[in-house]
Amino acid sequence: MVKEQDNTQERLSLSVAALIAVCAGYLIAPLGMAAVNVAIPSLANDLQADAAKVGWLPTIYLLSNVAFMLPVGKLADNFGRKRLYIAGLILNALAALMCALATHIDWILFWRFVQGAAGAMIFGTGIAIVTSIVPAHKRGSALGLVAACVYIGLTLAPAVGGYLTELLDWRAVFYFQVPLVLCLLIFIGVALKGEWKNEKRVKYDYKGTVLFAAFSVLLVYGFSLLPSLLGLALTLLSFTSLGVFVLHQSKSKQPLIRVQMFRESRVFSMSLATSFFMYGSNFAIVFLLSLYLQYIKGFTPAYAGKILLLQALAMAIMAPIAGRLSDRFQPRVVATSGCAIVGFGFIIMNQINPDTSAIHVGIALLFIGTGFGLFSTPNNNAIMGAVSQNEVGVASASMNLSRTVGNLFGMSLVNLMIHYFIGDAAISDEQSEALMTTISLALKMSLSFVVLACLLSSLRGLNR
Repeated sequence: MVKEQDNTQERLSLSVAALIAVCAGYLIAPLGMAAVNVAIPSLANDLQADAAKVGWLPTIYLLSNVAFMLPVGKLADNFGRKRLYIAGLILNALAALMCALATHIDWILFWRFVQGAAGAMIFGTGIAIVTSIVPAHKRGSALGLVAACVYIGLTLAPAVGGYLTELLDWRAVFYFQVPLVLCLLIFIGVALKGEWKNEKRVKYDYKGTVLFAAFSVLLVYGFSLLPSLLGLALTLLSFTSLGVFVLHQSKSKQPLIRVQMFRESRVFSMSLATSFFMYGSNFAIVFLLSLYLQYIKGFTPAYAGKILLLQALAMAIMAPIAGRLSDRFQPRVVATSGCAIVGFGFIIMNQINPDTSAIHVGIALLFIGTGFGLFSTPNNNAIMGAVSQNEVGVASASMNLSRTVGNLFGMSLVNLMIHYFIGDAAISDEQSEALMTTISLALKMSLSFVVLACLLSSLRGLNR
């Protein structure tokens, strides 16, 4: 009896340590990633970067994130989820430091690519660690806490990025991430004992890795060159690469991801598709609204940051509540309600123009944030609950992949709009009309994505 109580206490202590370690990492990574968006205008002015390269700052992070997400999930299942998580934290801190020291936009783009790979290692393994340790009946609540930390990071990011940029300079937005990561690494070394991986190591699929990376690179670069003939050719080639990847995975004995998983569970496949469209609608919003509030409305970085934090603040409040709801009710119902609220927020946001008040923008962001907080945790719980225990690493990677590919797809379309309406000119007050046209079109695209997500979420089924 005493031994059983000791084991229970040990499991509880391990679950708490894992939650703290993963929650902290999931707070630091988005905090660093999103804070950069507010600093982009100052960074661009200081380094004399043109609009095309500025547009690549958030995109190249996503490109790398997508390319490495599935390989990381498989490597984590083989070699250890905690080991890959720690490596991602170290690489993230190094990339942030090098971005802060960079003197040219091209070097920042390179290290943002590296930081995207680090993000894949963090986000592709963190949920798998939690799922490996926390009991299934408490998984929704645990995932709600993890999601809340992501959103708290996103909540703080605009304000932190704005204040650091205004009081110091844009380099401080990168510097401040380093000591946070070092403190987390010390905690993991002291408190999170053990490792979680599959008992039997499987052969790694290098060919599948190359095919998926080719799809990611060709898609993003092809979109950036549209509507040229070369851009169209590269975009078509990217989808061809994706088709070959899926075919290869279906025939491989040891694939990066079993494509049969999508046929075996309607909940798994439809939840991933819903995630794709929801995140595709949302990622570019902070980037575009940062430009709108500073270039078109003339607000300071700090004031723009205060407005932008409203969305993530609402997310942070709703995510734990949604997690508990997803342990009690069907995720489809909770998540679909969230999608509908996001859609209403985008209807309000689509009314903005150069004369729109900050209050109008803030109200729209509150609706979008509330809906997203209600959607994300139940959707993630549905995905992780639809697979067997020995595939949680790949499922976690797939979940984050759907989110990141959605982000990448939405941001690539925005880059296409920027290229078409603004071109290679530096973003300035003279480009305000073209910038407003780009933002209006992007918001219509986002609303369309949310409508599709609502339909998919409602049709995903109950248990299979």
